[in-house]
Formats: sequence, C-alpha cells, structure tokens
Amino acid sequence: MAGKDRKKQLARQRYERQQQRRRAEQARARRVKIVGAVVAVAVVAAGAAVIVAATRPDPLRCAYDAAQGKAAKNVGKPPAEPAYEKAVKATLDTSQGKVEMELDGAKAPCTVNSFAFLAQKNYFDKSDCHRLTSGGLNVLQCGDPKGDGTGGPGYQFANENTEGAKYVKGTLAMANSGPDTNGSQFFIVYADSNDLPADYTVFGKITSGMDVLEKIAKGGSEPQGDGKPKTKVTIQDVAIAGN
Repeated sequence: MAGKDRKKQLARQRYERQQQRRRAEQARARRVKIVGAVVAVAVVAAGAAVIVAATRPDPLRCAYDAAQGKAAKNVGKPPAEPAYEKAVKATLDTSQGKVEMELDGAKAPCTVNSFAFLAQKNYFDKSDCHRLTSGGLNVLQCGDPKGDGTGGPGYQFANENTEGAKYVKGTLAMANSGPDTNGSQFFIVYADSNDLPADYTVFGKITSGMDVLEKIAKGGSEPQGDGKPKTKVTIQDVAIAGN
C-alpha cells in the first residue's frame, strides 16, 4: 500500500505541475494578445493622426499689397490670417442713425478681416459718406477718411464672392477702381441695383436701419443722380461684435 500511495502522490504532483504550466502559458498568451491589441490601437490612432494631418487644409492667408499713394489714415495692415470664418455682427453708427450689419466671414473672409481691422483701429471714425447715387445704381458710398472718394488705407486686396453677385436692397459691398483694388471704401445698396455688374465684393448685408438709408437717399445728391449726399452723413463709429 505504501508503494501505491507513493505512486499516487507522485502522479498528483506531476498533474499539478502540468496544470501550473498550462495556466502560466495561458496567462502569457493573454498578455501577448493584450499588448498586441494595444500596439494595434496605437498604430491605428497614429495612422489616423497622419491621415488627418495630411488632409487638413492649410489656413487661408490674405494678401494686403501696398497701394499707390499714402494712406488717408495710416493704421497699418490687417493680419494675413482672417480673424473671422463665420458671420459677425457690426454696427455703423452715423450722424443720421444706426445701421446694423451682418458681415459674411465665410464667403468674404479677407474683406471682412480688413473691414473689422479698420473698424477696430477707428479708421472710419469721423469720416463722411461722400457719394449717393440714384436711378439704375442706388447706393450710399462711404469709407474714405478724406471724404472725397480718393482716399484708402494704403493697401489693396483681391475681390471675393463676386461670382453671380446680385446687388439687391440691403447688400453691403466693396467699392473699387478695377479688379482686385479693394481698400477701405464700401457701399450700401438702399434699393435694388440690378444693372450693376458682378465686379464688386459682397461681404455682408444690412439687418436693421434701412429707414436711415432711405431717409438719406430721399434727400438726394448734389449733383442730382450721382454726387455728395445733400443730407450729410458722418460715420461716428463702426463697432464689431465681441470687440
């Protein structure tokens, strides 16, 4: 009996050792799987990061080139990277009342960037709107500190958002002296101007204060049809929402 018991004991010990080795191998296999999964996730994540980095578009940069002649009021140039990518509110405070505007930073980012920069530098303050037209072209033109239509900020930039442009009542657009010669002068359409060619950057719209513009238009211009507004309009301030 003693010999048989000894054999049973040895067999049991061998079985336990085998079970321990099996459990150890299973645990090691699980660790290998976990580590492999972590590495795979890391590789996938790194790959995704590379894909995102490769497909992310470069930030838009605006070119504000030096213009001929001196600036009517020298406040420098706007930053090359636009500050606004969406709609932004602005208030034109004039001697005839306030006009609320919504600037289109999505479709005209470089124009809105320039306009907001000049507003924040008080470039437009105490300047007269120098031109009022009527007939096929119905606009009030402003933005020249000199007040005679010859002044600008000392830089020029390219047209934006002109394809298929319509100059309907309430449109806010840039004045220019030819393609890509935008500066600081802008005009507000107080009545539909369907005869105007799509050569002028549309960068916003009037949301409130059309009655102010219509009152100015009703006063007429000198000379009649295209000249200085008879009702004097002075820009007191241009405020940009959030600034």
